[in-house]
Amino acid sequence: MRNLAFPLLAASAILFSSCASSQGGGDRAAMCKERYASAEKEFKAGNYGKVKDPLEEILSTCAGTGYMEQTQFLLAESYFHLEEWLEARGEYGSFVLNFPSSPYIETAEYRKAVSSFNMEYTIGRDESNTDLAMKDFERFISNYPNSPLIDSVEYYRAKLTERKAEQDFRTARLYYRMDHPRSTIIYLKEFLDVYPKSARLPEALYLLVQSYTALDQFDTARAYLQRAQTMIPPDYKGKDKDVQSLSKDIDEAEVKYQKKLAKELEKKLQRKEETAEGK
Repeated sequence: MRNLAFPLLAASAILFSSCASSQGGGDRAAMCKERYASAEKEFKAGNYGKVKDPLEEILSTCAGTGYMEQTQFLLAESYFHLEEWLEARGEYGSFVLNFPSSPYIETAEYRKAVSSFNMEYTIGRDESNTDLAMKDFERFISNYPNSPLIDSVEYYRAKLTERKAEQDFRTARLYYRMDHPRSTIIYLKEFLDVYPKSARLPEALYLLVQSYTALDQFDTARAYLQRAQTMIPPDYKGKDKDVQSLSKDIDEAEVKYQKKLAKELEKKLQRKEETAEGK
């Protein structure tokens, strides 16, 4: 009987342990369901700051209960609504990585890119956030070319392109102010090729005219002034006045340059005559 009792007790222990484990798992799932429902209620009430910690706790304790996907997405959404863009991008990124088949995946990738767009940015400093946002939107277009969000994506991409255009224009303008018209021309000619729709286009064309005028290349300056008259919209503020002023500047600079050449020629002839008389 002793020999039979030990296996029987062992079997009973295993069965009890299995039932307890199963019962505990059910309690845990119910707990996670309750916690998620509470966090979701706070989220819908607009209390985004209050749900971050509860959602983080669900992510750390409720693996395998079926609440991870919606919890991760809700956490990302909370950061997004709080305009905590770095954290929002990180959470959306985790969601995209962990739940690629989710019905929320398209929204998550879009909002990840929007979060990148909104991260801290200062013209003239580190461009990494702008480049990061560009990559995020390009990835979205590649993954969802027929998305109804494409128009919105193109709006953000245009804004990002204008950021980069602004940076390049400011660099060119700085060179001009430092009296380096040749460097200014190099930057601005590339600017016209890369950013033909930039809001800075009129100023870029005017600055090219001024740079070529400073180099005494008057025909080229007039050619770019003519280009400005053609390319700049007629309703651009002060266009006619600016064009007339630049045209006058070219004419005056050319007259001054011709006088300078005449004086230099006169001096050369005078030195030549003095040399001949000395002989």
